[in-house]
Amino acid sequence: MDYKKNILETIGNTPLVKLNVLTKELPCLVLAKYETFNPGHSTKDRMALKMIEDAEVDGRLKPGGTIIEGTSGNTGMGLALAAIVKGYHCVFVIGDKQSKEKIDVLRAMGAQVVVCPNNVEPTDPRSYYSVSKRLAEETPNSWYVNQYDNPSNSLAHYESTGPEIWKQTDGKITHFVVGVGTGGTISGVGKYLKEQNPNIKVWGIDTYGSVFKKYHETGIFDEKEIYPYVTEGIGEDILPKNVDFSVIDGFTKVTDKEAAIYTQRLAKEEAMFLGNSAGAAIKGVLQLKEHFTKDDVVVVLFHDHGSRYVAKMFNDDWMRSMGYLD
Repeated sequence: MDYKKNILETIGNTPLVKLNVLTKELPCLVLAKYETFNPGHSTKDRMALKMIEDAEVDGRLKPGGTIIEGTSGNTGMGLALAAIVKGYHCVFVIGDKQSKEKIDVLRAMGAQVVVCPNNVEPTDPRSYYSVSKRLAEETPNSWYVNQYDNPSNSLAHYESTGPEIWKQTDGKITHFVVGVGTGGTISGVGKYLKEQNPNIKVWGIDTYGSVFKKYHETGIFDEKEIYPYVTEGIGEDILPKNVDFSVIDGFTKVTDKEAAIYTQRLAKEEAMFLGNSAGAAIKGVLQLKEHFTKDDVVVVLFHDHGSRYVAKMFNDDWMRSMGYLD
């Protein structure tokens, strides 16, 4: 009989799917690494399990312990899945700009969820960075995950996502494009792919209101670049240790409006019901058109599932209220 011992064994080995409509003006083959096939419907399942397993090995996470993390939703889901199977408690701190669906899903998985204001400085005691650290200090037998600086985050993608893409493209991949938040995916995958072929180009998708693009190009952390934005799952107002800028060839920025519109277009034109960052990612690929030739194989990673954005990017009333639809 062919079966998995538990849900965690279904993580990884997600398919590559060709884009056909939105990319028809591009000269190259564009393939989506379709991470919604993970059990928590996002690429974060990979690093969530890896971070927990590594913390178990070195004793940071003890039996019956409480996992505490600041999350935009998807990492929390991955951690919750592993916590249920392994017998841990979860407390997640989430920003108030995240979709209601993400908060409801985390609670449905048995996690305690604390909602904090997004529009505050990272060092503000109300920020979800500060609150998650404080809760970890106050909670007995707890472990603060810190996905932004936890090296197991990027290592998970170096060990799994990168090798999968290399194998699935038979080593023919020429460009890897992905949204950047914690930096684990782009850094882990990028490092692995460049070790196989240094000529592979790695591009990050950033959003307006985030510091990544300017910092990569100038080495300057410009606080004037930081302002509130709507796009979920990418961009930061800090520099996570997991972002390895040395493996990134460049960034392109996508507006909130374009990310939202292309999230809808992926569903309606490619039958790909995906999250907000996927809209940003495919628009970023289109913006990079001049970098591609007819012989190129471009892999774009789509992080999460559209079910987490039904009340926002897939709600035309919300889209109109934001000025994204006429």
